[in-house]
Amino acid sequence: MSTEAIREELLSLLGKTDFNRRTFVVSSLAAGFALAVRPVSAETITTDDKGLVAGEVKIPVPDGEMPAYRAMPASGGPFPVVLVVQEIFGVHEHIKDICRRLAKLGYLAVAPELYARQGDVSKMENIAEIIAKVVSKVPDAQVMSDLDATVAWAKKSGKGDTAKLAVTGFCWGGRITWLYSAHNPEVKAGVAWYGRLITNTDELHPKNPIDLVDALKAPVLGLYGGADQGIPNESVEKMQAALKEAKKPCEIILYPDTPHGFYADYRPTYRQDKADDGWKRLLEWFKKNGVS
Repeated sequence: MSTEAIREELLSLLGKTDFNRRTFVVSSLAAGFALAVRPVSAETITTDDKGLVAGEVKIPVPDGEMPAYRAMPASGGPFPVVLVVQEIFGVHEHIKDICRRLAKLGYLAVAPELYARQGDVSKMENIAEIIAKVVSKVPDAQVMSDLDATVAWAKKSGKGDTAKLAVTGFCWGGRITWLYSAHNPEVKAGVAWYGRLITNTDELHPKNPIDLVDALKAPVLGLYGGADQGIPNESVEKMQAALKEAKKPCEIILYPDTPHGFYADYRPTYRQDKADDGWKRLLEWFKKNGVS
């Protein structure tokens, strides 16, 4: 399916949803870590904001303003732009820290709160509640539109060089990274961390990443765990085969004996060696594809 056809399908879906008439449930970002992931691990990484401009911003969208976290060097610019797409826990401290890590390396990194209309997941106690009450109700079309608005905000700010645009996402955001790399032809590189490739579809989530292989306009690096209980190795292998058949300049790394969430340093699933290797690969992928 062509990028134009995907855009038309997404616009059609927008017309079937009511998000344009919603009020924003979340008007500002939560502090600290989401309740569902506490207590956090002793291995949790904290990146300071020395030499950075970092904090919450408001991004204009058609129905109001969406809160987001952005971090960038305090001087210079414009900077290459990285969209950081949240885990299912929303834009909590781990996602903010990733933005600061990227900013320390010379990027404008911005993480919009993509659940802002549907609910505040930061105060929910478990993953099942988060999925049932919020995540399942967030339309893919809404997410694509909100990420488009985030890119427009970065460009208008004068600090973001959107000719050097990348997207990276974790868990829920890993799936979105694949989708957005098919949606927006301006994306130069994507890095998807353990995002689902094949799952059930519905009206709000009509396509899987594997359905959009032919439409990918940006090279995507996928980072997956071989012991991920939610993403079978079989689905990863099917995606690898589909990418090869379509002759897409994408790559998927499948780390043996590695669980889901291996980059999440605040959780027991953290695997430092795999996380460090994945981060190194992310930076190399950005540089290789002109996002540096």
